[in-house]
Amino acid sequence: MKKALTLVVLSLLALGTAAQKKLPYQNAKLPVDERVSDLLQRMSLEEKVGQLRCALAWNYYEILGKRVVPSESFRKDLEEGSIGMLWATFRADPWTRKSLSNGLTPQLAAKAANALQDYVMNHTRWGIPLFLAEEAPHGHMAIGTTVFPTGLGLAATFSPEVAEAMGRVVAKEVRLQGAHISYGPVLDLSRDPRWSRVEESMGEDPVLTGTMGAALVRGLGGGDLSKPYSTLATLKHFIAYGTTEGGQNGNQSIIGQRDLLQNFLPPFKKAIDAGALSVMTSYNSLDGIPSTASRELYTDLLRKQWGFRGFVVSDLYSIDGIWETHHVASTLQQAGVMALTAGVDEDLGGKAYGELTDAVRKGMVSEALVDTACARILRLKFEMGLFEHPHVDVKAARQVRSEEHKAIALEAARKLITLLKNENHILPLSKAARVAVVGPNADNVYNMLGDYTAPQEDGNVKTILMGIKAKLPQGNVEYAKGCAVRDTLHSNIDEAVAAARRADVVVVAVGGSSARDFKTSYKATGAAETDIKSLADMDCGEGYDRATLSLLGHQQRLLEALRKTGKPLVVVYIEGRPLDKAWAAEHADALLTAYYPGQEGGTAIADVLFGDYNPAGRLPVSVPRTVGQLPVYYNKRAPKAHNYVEMSAQPLYSFGHGLSYTTFSYSNLQIHKQGEKTFCVSFDVTNTGSRDGEEVAQLYLHNEVASVVQPIKQLKHFARVYIKRGETQHLEFDITPEDLEIIGKDHQPVVEPGDFEVLVGNSSDNILLRGKLTVE
Repeated sequence: MKKALTLVVLSLLALGTAAQKKLPYQNAKLPVDERVSDLLQRMSLEEKVGQLRCALAWNYYEILGKRVVPSESFRKDLEEGSIGMLWATFRADPWTRKSLSNGLTPQLAAKAANALQDYVMNHTRWGIPLFLAEEAPHGHMAIGTTVFPTGLGLAATFSPEVAEAMGRVVAKEVRLQGAHISYGPVLDLSRDPRWSRVEESMGEDPVLTGTMGAALVRGLGGGDLSKPYSTLATLKHFIAYGTTEGGQNGNQSIIGQRDLLQNFLPPFKKAIDAGALSVMTSYNSLDGIPSTASRELYTDLLRKQWGFRGFVVSDLYSIDGIWETHHVASTLQQAGVMALTAGVDEDLGGKAYGELTDAVRKGMVSEALVDTACARILRLKFEMGLFEHPHVDVKAARQVRSEEHKAIALEAARKLITLLKNENHILPLSKAARVAVVGPNADNVYNMLGDYTAPQEDGNVKTILMGIKAKLPQGNVEYAKGCAVRDTLHSNIDEAVAAARRADVVVVAVGGSSARDFKTSYKATGAAETDIKSLADMDCGEGYDRATLSLLGHQQRLLEALRKTGKPLVVVYIEGRPLDKAWAAEHADALLTAYYPGQEGGTAIADVLFGDYNPAGRLPVSVPRTVGQLPVYYNKRAPKAHNYVEMSAQPLYSFGHGLSYTTFSYSNLQIHKQGEKTFCVSFDVTNTGSRDGEEVAQLYLHNEVASVVQPIKQLKHFARVYIKRGETQHLEFDITPEDLEIIGKDHQPVVEPGDFEVLVGNSSDNILLRGKLTVE
């Protein structure tokens, strides 16, 4: 109480002084470094530590009719200790208990942001504006925003242009509502599809992940905070979080140092070079060191080697987890000291940094480290202009989820659809056909969207049934759900079979779901707690790790019953991870995956099914034949895997695979040396089919002899190109020293002399042109 009264008195004195005379940090004409230095030397230790606290904020506002005001809990928390950043203020989902009835529309969100900024700037000593951080991995996770495909689906487009366009939309929608920091993209490499968060990642390949992630960051503003719609992109999760032991979320990661340097770190480096200004730690440990406590990662690597100038934020409660989960700290306070010493600037939601003031006074940690972390936060607030312009235009929030934004979501959804099989050219379907639309994912709004999605108003999300109905006469479509994703108590397969018998063709949508509901229990981190008795559809999303990849519930029984009708069977997977497709690959007439395609997914799928869009999506992750093959990623080191007793060691479908309604041929491979370690690889791609279409040309390299074991092949470049039927496109890729680098025996990057096999094709397992280049 005494501390709170002291701060109030100091605040009143400071506000009075500031009103009489503009202080240096308030002078926008001064260099940012001078403003940071001036403000920092005025702040108390408690105020500086407060800037390192990011509070959970969905209960920090109160809606009063058309007004939004700071809640009592916000005012109380601010009085008890300074707060520099808020997280998930606008978030709405079952975990936060915010819904369409009690959550924030875009305009109310803008009012909430303005109200919170007003309160902080008028009730604290120095009037330091808040940073508002929001989840935005595939669109801003708030009511009324545009929902894009999840990361895995976005990666399947193999289109950096689409990723950048999506980034521009996400950044604009976040900033229009008054927030500043967007959590995402997720750059974890996913080598184990049992992991619950594969859907958020961009697959198994470092080059694809890095290229798409960098494009998304450029769309988010590229680190230029002077732009009105730039956000601070937060890269998740540092590092190797997507390849944990047993596919268990947050488990230890068994990754060698060379693998880390060659594969897991480069996507983050590429995104940081593109302008990312924030990096999030991860829950896992590497070689016994919790990620969030690793000075080697955040100080030695990020800052000293890479020159990263942004800030590091913990994953939710992960600093507390150094003590509670990993047990390498004896107290919560010690955990906070370890994280700060490692180079973690911001504590997301935890209690550990609340102990730092006392830790400094006890001599456990230097106040200089607090100053350094605080300065990083303040610098970016100044760069964004928040001290001069903390508010947003409430009316402008009407631009959220505009028709233009929805069109970009539709384009992304179209481009991701991956055709895996099309026997006897069953697709595209005739618009005169009678179609039975069947399956648990044929007409389920939330199953199209993935995790980290807000509640949706009726009509915003297009399901597959809606998309097909928009293509055909009303009497030509019959729907029967057949079964749920997991529930086995309320199936009606007989009804689905009857509908199939009356149809010319059956479209069945199966797979999984990351749709959260109010019946699911959640951990403090927001991860779902799995319950084998639960009958909800959710089989994926944070916390929903799988022991198998088979279809759950009665879905397999449904597929087999539909096959027995003898009607042509088109199987569409809606999924957050590469589920088992062995049966469908053998028995279906056509097989597609649409991942989680977002709000326009149903329209996009129907466009592909009926030939209004020629598919060209490619698998960003290999599809195993069975979990017994795992891991089965394409770019394993030599030697090549030998077959098992029961089956091939090769995946069912390899990285980069995807079909089209037309055909392409490759020819005229040319390799020209341009410099000591630079080459130009060129070739021609011809559309030899009867339709215009897109092809995804892929260039891989194989280092034939090296000082350390190398992958059988590694993607280096790709291009998605539109080619009209009968026409040829000439493509060129520049091979740079970066493409030729390996991590040598001393764990340093090196380009070694020798021969490299050049492999060009339309999939990692369909190489159509081969050549060689030699580094002298």
